[in-house]
Amino acid sequence: MYFNDVHIAYYVIAAILGLFVGQFTDWMNKRLPEYKKIFTLDLFREYKSNFKPNYILMLLTAIIYVTIIYVYGIKETLIANLDLIKYLLLTPMLISAFVIDYKYQIIPNRLNLTIFEVGLVFSFIYGLSDVAIAINMFLGMLAGAGIFFLITFLGGIFYGKEAMGFGDVKLMGALGLYFGLSNIIIITLLSFLIGALLSVILLLSKIKKSNEYIPFGPFIVIGAFISIYVPFEAIKNILLEIFTLGLYG
Repeated sequence: MYFNDVHIAYYVIAAILGLFVGQFTDWMNKRLPEYKKIFTLDLFREYKSNFKPNYILMLLTAIIYVTIIYVYGIKETLIANLDLIKYLLLTPMLISAFVIDYKYQIIPNRLNLTIFEVGLVFSFIYGLSDVAIAINMFLGMLAGAGIFFLITFLGGIFYGKEAMGFGDVKLMGALGLYFGLSNIIIITLLSFLIGALLSVILLLSKIKKSNEYIPFGPFIVIGAFISIYVPFEAIKNILLEIFTLGLYG
């Protein structure tokens, strides 16, 4: 049986893998904020003694893995599957950035650095087949970090405090290596739009108070996942409709 030209066995494997990755992501979420190593010599003993299944993360990751395979399919060559592979690897790191920033208002340097390092590897592999793709990914890194650094810098000048944390700046720079120039700009716009809407909802529902800090990392993560699933042109057209109040086209 096939779905979108992909045999059902691949979906089953993806779901099972997603369950394990989701549980491992829960382990990351507990260790990274405490600046503890994820991989240690006593990993299995320590993990076993502190094991508690996180069914929400397990199910969420499994669903994301299955749907990513549905969207990108299984191709015949490694290069053709790079988008699929990089997003499968990026998923647990994005989820971890969301959870940790929401809970602790930080995005650990170790997490951002890992996202960056993996992105560099993919940029190099893409460059072996098409240098233009690698250049676009590096431009995405510069644009992502540059835009958010500028916002943070201006916030410091005009308001005497950071408009957003440097963890967000590092995260956007690292994500630029995965999404390239055009998509990282789209993610920037999406994150601010989603941030504005959800912030209003959080304030009106009194989940957050007006003087309480609302972390921006989760909005970046949501924007990144939207960009993974929805084609660039579709998002661009929707954003143009929104920001031009329907006058576009």
